Amino acid sequence: MDQSAHLIRRAAAEDSDVVLSLAQALATTFELRLHSFRETFIRLTSNHDARILVAESEQGIIDGYLLGFTHDALFANGAVGWIEEMYVSELVRRSGVGSALEGAFEEWAQSRGAILISLATRRAAPFCLALDFEESASYFRKLH
Repeated sequence: MDQSAHLIRRAAAEDSDVVLSLAQALATTFELRLHSFRETFIRLTSNHDARILVAESEQGIIDGYLLGFTHDALFANGAVGWIEEMYVSELVRRSGVGSALEGAFEEWAQSRGAILISLATRRAAPFCLALDFEESASYFRKLH
């Protein structure tokens, strides 16, 4: 299946349960709680600085999603884009779905003035390098 068989679109409220199932496959640090997920999903879909995109097949199956944001950064003299989460079903990996999701996010972020797109990953470095990302920094976190 190639990427042309998928429609990349903004997520809608009715996509919540499918995105939840994909996010559960992505999550390794946190256990997703249904009520919290749904509240957060609603907030994010109405936040103009956030974008949840889904990849929907011709058969109406959502095979992937991306959550990203734009925000201002002093070092960049304005807007930057940040990909927070991205997951593509194993059944359609290496078919262009991830590239299409990233490309649609990049287009949206650039339309908002972003001059830089970044993300953190520990499992998808080859994918990122294939999309012309370059390794730039280390990622640190502090859980509370």
